[in-house]
Amino acid sequence: MLGLLLSSVNIPGHTLAAWLLKNIDGLLNHLGLEHHRTVEEIIYVAVIVAVAFLLGWAIRIGVLWLSRKLVKWRKSVIGAELNKQRVLIKCSYIVTPLVLMALLPFAFETGSPVLHVLMVVVWVYFVLVMILAINSIISFAWGRYDAKENTKNLPLAGIRNLFIGIVWIVGVIIIGSIILDKSPAVLLTGLGAFAAALMLIFKDSILGFVASVQLSQNDMLRIGDWIVVPSTIANGIVVDMSLTAVKVQNWDNTIVTLPPYTLVSTSFQNWRGMSDSGWRLISRSVIFDVDSVAPADSAMLDKVSTLPGMKAFIDKVTASGQFYDPGVAVVNGSIATNLGLLRAYMCDYLLNHPLVAKDQQILVRIMTPDANGMPLQIYCYTTTAWTAYEAVQSEIFEHIAAVAPEFGLRLFNAPSGHDVASLMEQTSQAQIQNK
Repeated sequence: MLGLLLSSVNIPGHTLAAWLLKNIDGLLNHLGLEHHRTVEEIIYVAVIVAVAFLLGWAIRIGVLWLSRKLVKWRKSVIGAELNKQRVLIKCSYIVTPLVLMALLPFAFETGSPVLHVLMVVVWVYFVLVMILAINSIISFAWGRYDAKENTKNLPLAGIRNLFIGIVWIVGVIIIGSIILDKSPAVLLTGLGAFAAALMLIFKDSILGFVASVQLSQNDMLRIGDWIVVPSTIANGIVVDMSLTAVKVQNWDNTIVTLPPYTLVSTSFQNWRGMSDSGWRLISRSVIFDVDSVAPADSAMLDKVSTLPGMKAFIDKVTASGQFYDPGVAVVNGSIATNLGLLRAYMCDYLLNHPLVAKDQQILVRIMTPDANGMPLQIYCYTTTAWTAYEAVQSEIFEHIAAVAPEFGLRLFNAPSGHDVASLMEQTSQAQIQNK
């Protein structure tokens, strides 16, 4: 195998090698040392290694200087990114093993075991630097694509890591074939016997890759999405995704790490649709005491008609008898009960609120009564900004609590220790007065 690799490399080096051997012979003659073949080989190898590393260092310095000049002159973003990720520097490392391959064979006789060992080492070194160079190019290409073309912020880091892993696997197989002097095909054939063990070792990576492809292909997850995974404590923004981990930054700035396969095998909630729409749903209820719900008499109608929007609603229903209006954002209620009047008032209140969406569904509706009372639900959409959302939601329910007494309605509160003590005190005073 190594012989085939050696024969496939055609690097001109005969002239330089002859010049080096001639100067080494001259140095030995000048020092008066015997021309021993082993001594000449040792000196030649040392000189070749020094020349190779010196030449590689000089080329790296030259490439770095030239790339910086070009970036400064042309103001190239790509060039700046290449320098930042040291792609050209990592690629220049292949110069050293190439020089060693070209010059080492001239110092040894054909079939020399020392030459064979040295060339094996050089070839392993060459494959390693090639792996580093190819992976640096893959990382650079992925970074450029992710920055410019990946407008949806799809989690593609897992795919990048997969390609890097494939390069390393291929490189390790080639290195093994060089060391064992076998064809890579032979190693791959023998590798089939360890397939089960390899699948067990790389189980997380394989499942992570499959999950990453599914998440990306179906656009289920993007970097920056707010997700909630009910089976875990994850509730926050996706900050990174690889073959083996999805990192979610929770609202308390803690980081939760999940296997990608978890998001495919179980359900999770993605709030991206809410963010993209620009509106967030308010769906919350306030409970009224059933005993406070009563028919609306003329006195009640006169009292609430002074509230904003109520006179027009009462006049409309009185004239037409219609209290239901179809549409997604309309005033609906009734003049039959105080709770129906409150529903109409809150519909008008929401329609005139500057931060409530008028093109989205607005409902003020009665939910199923329970042991606590009769729930009145507010269903509408407002801004997605968290602080503003909470402020609008709080304002709406504060207003309901403040205006409910105008309609003769009482909010439900479970009895507290203070209520029990007050009742006992009132009972005691009544008993004393009766005596």
